[in-house]
Amino acid sequence: MIAQGFVINGDKVLMVKQYVQRGAVIWNFPGGGIEEGETPEQACKREVKEETGYDVKVNKLLYNNRNKYTYIVEIEDGEMFLNKRLEDNNDIIDVAWVSIDDKKKWDNFTLPILD
Repeated sequence: MIAQGFVINGDKVLMVKQYVQRGAVIWNFPGGGIEEGETPEQACKREVKEETGYDVKVNKLLYNNRNKYTYIVEIEDGEMFLNKRLEDNNDIIDVAWVSIDDKKKWDNFTLPILD
């Protein structure tokens, strides 16, 4: 199961550019696997912190499909920072605020959430 955070600031969304198992490079919401003993909300907070540097507060569940939980979250503290020393971040190329109107960056899994 996966938990991810949807963070919006004006017309921009916090995204990570990463390699995915199907071989593509995509922009995706920060998130990842739920560890044993974690709730989806706890995993969301941990993953957003690990991948972006931001501490977030989970506000509500936005979307749940095929064992993927997407939460609306808001930044409480921190600065944007991609920690490449974390082994789990080896698939991440970049972290950035991306325009919500830049539809060419969204894949078929992300786009339905934004529409």
